[in-house]
Amino acid sequence: MTLKNSSSVTEFILVGLSEQPELQLPLFLLFLGIYVFTVVGNLGLITLIGINPSLHTPMYFFLFNLSFIDLCYSCVFTPKILNDFVSESIISYVGCMTQLFFFCFFVNSECYVLVSMAYDRYVAICNPLLYMVTMSPRVCFLLMFGSYVVGFAGAMAHTGSMLRLTFCDSNVIDHYLCEVLPLLQLSRTSTHVSELVFFIVVGVIIMLSSISIIISYALILSNILRIPSAEGRSKAFSTSGSHIIVVALFFGSGTFTYLTTSFPGSMNHGRFASVFYTNVVPMLNPLIYSLRNKDVKLALGKTLKRVLF
Repeated sequence: MTLKNSSSVTEFILVGLSEQPELQLPLFLLFLGIYVFTVVGNLGLITLIGINPSLHTPMYFFLFNLSFIDLCYSCVFTPKILNDFVSESIISYVGCMTQLFFFCFFVNSECYVLVSMAYDRYVAICNPLLYMVTMSPRVCFLLMFGSYVVGFAGAMAHTGSMLRLTFCDSNVIDHYLCEVLPLLQLSRTSTHVSELVFFIVVGVIIMLSSISIIISYALILSNILRIPSAEGRSKAFSTSGSHIIVVALFFGSGTFTYLTTSFPGSMNHGRFASVFYTNVVPMLNPLIYSLRNKDVKLALGKTLKRVLF
């Protein structure tokens, strides 16, 4: 095996989802289908929001960014997964660190985009008369800029902690992508600092975002319960329903994956659990927001009429 500067390997071998030859083609077709739906769904939602002035509101500005992140997020590793089903599962050291950086960047950014969306729903339901003033273009831009800055900082922390490690003996990653925990298992040097960085960064991001979302929806629920009419309460719930589902899917699957992989010998289970939040959730998000949203369905109908007729 070739060494890089006598300290780190020049390439890694990804174990992938399955080493059984008879499963490679079915898995390739499955993940290809998921990838096509993800790209078409998110790119379609981005285009729909961009070309329809009726959707140029704070809520859809955040949804535009969520779809953009999901699209980029999926493109970071899915093409590599598809390639690994039909050829040798090898990734260069530089490619692995690059994949790790962008994976962490988009995941961390999505956490705080979801926080921004929760805040947007809080203002819309609890302070509707001040909504357009509170959620001004400047505020929306700052919220999104902050989300990407937090994502960048978290990705730099994770990637930096990996770059300081030494990989000499084994270069086989027990995963289908370059993730922090599988890489930590390969290091010959002490991983104490890197593990500390990982759990601090992940803990802070998950705790702050989760607490912010829970507080927002606690205030929303309190406000909704004070609405006298059942129709008013139903309408208020419906405006937040899609976001609640997306938050539950993203944080629920992500938390389950990291709790699963934190136990010794459970990496194999975590590998399959992570498929849900790395591949399935980005595919489901545009479906959830389009099928449950009257504004999106109306804009889609008008756009199709303009294009077809």
